[in-house]
Amino acid sequence: MAEQISVNDVHWMMGALQGIDVGLVVVDTEHRVVAWNDFMENHSGIRVSRAVGANLFDLSPELPNEWLLRQLQAVVALNLPVYSTWQQRPYLFRFKSYRPITGQAAHMYQNITFLPLLSTTGEVDKICISIYDVTQAAVNELNMTALNKELMKISRTDRMTGLFNRGHWEEMARREFKRCLRYGHISTLVMFDIDHFKGINDNYGHQIGDQVIRATAELTQRLIRESDMAGRYGGEEFAVILCDTDQDGAEQFCERIRREVEALCLQFDEQSVSFTISLGYAQIQSGTGALETWIKQADAALYHSKENGRNCTHRFDPEIISLPG
Repeated sequence: MAEQISVNDVHWMMGALQGIDVGLVVVDTEHRVVAWNDFMENHSGIRVSRAVGANLFDLSPELPNEWLLRQLQAVVALNLPVYSTWQQRPYLFRFKSYRPITGQAAHMYQNITFLPLLSTTGEVDKICISIYDVTQAAVNELNMTALNKELMKISRTDRMTGLFNRGHWEEMARREFKRCLRYGHISTLVMFDIDHFKGINDNYGHQIGDQVIRATAELTQRLIRESDMAGRYGGEEFAVILCDTDQDGAEQFCERIRREVEALCLQFDEQSVSFTISLGYAQIQSGTGALETWIKQADAALYHSKENGRNCTHRFDPEIISLPG
């Protein structure tokens, strides 16, 4: 059973809680305001004399009407308290945040309690709404969550390119490999690197070499789908898993990125730099055996492209391309 709280108890509470940092609003079952404390007056700008007797929904048009109505109806129907935290709904009343320490918050975060109030006959005839200012705790938690997300992103991302770093890419590749084998899906692994990259560094300098890597990564990021997994595998080598894509789809992807890279002309002061990439790809097979084998197959196809003139694409074919070792 809910704690038996009478209207007389509420009048005592209202007197005791005037001037403290908790909002108290009491409404009857018709949603008319019966009590409105100093906290509510100070933060809403609505005086007690205006609030008492007014319909709560008319008094505060910004209230989430449907949601609030459901809470009030549940309290009356069940004769039980209802609680709402700021994580569920940031606020009930849109009050400005006034605490200097939490000035970064645009509004006051609130925890809300709805308590049933009983008449002398034991029926719920009023509801007490308590508003607790939890802005400081909410902002701290939000900041910590944002920091953790940023740290996780940093741990997964290659700083130069913004693609996945090799460690995280390999974790994702392992999961995708297992998924494909378990459910019989087909995905294709593409490996590619920048042709004559050492010559770019030697002729133009490492800063321009870094810009060439970044430009290749940006183009890759633009051409892949959200479901694909692109990573910087080594210095100038990249790896992309095209999820649920067969070798025909991979061929189209490879040729598109190859042509677009070939068409790039990067400008650095008075210097123009053009470059190409070589690509290899391998479609996962039931007999592939291990992720490492899949990577070796795509890598072998890549080096087959480099040995056959560069700026081209080859798929792994065990009858033509042998694995190292």
